[in-house]
Amino acid sequence: MPEDFDRVAVVVDWLDACRTRDLDALLDLYAEDARLECRCEGVKVHRGRAELDAYWRPRLDSQAAVAFGLEEIRPEADGVLLDYRSFEGKPVRVHFSFDKIGKIMQTRCRPVCMFPSGID
Repeated sequence: MPEDFDRVAVVVDWLDACRTRDLDALLDLYAEDARLECRCEGVKVHRGRAELDAYWRPRLDSQAAVAFGLEEIRPEADGVLLDYRSFEGKPVRVHFSFDKIGKIMQTRCRPVCMFPSGID
């Protein structure tokens, strides 16, 4: 069955919710049983709305001026890849996967190491 939603638009909405610190709008983009895997400081896995709330609330409350700036966004066969600036302004890469109705089922993020040559 073909997707009837724009995956990239969902990710742009995700960035907008983060930038405006709209936690409810952000959480509404996720499926009820969504999974967030963060490798930015070790490996941490968060599941469901309550754990996602606990993960995102302090990050949205303490974001840097350059937080959630878009670096690159591209669709992939199994989702969307986004490079952006974290709540601290650090480069992060996150992969989004979606359910059939356009809710975020899983995100996997990790820091992006920028080398002088531009290769990470």
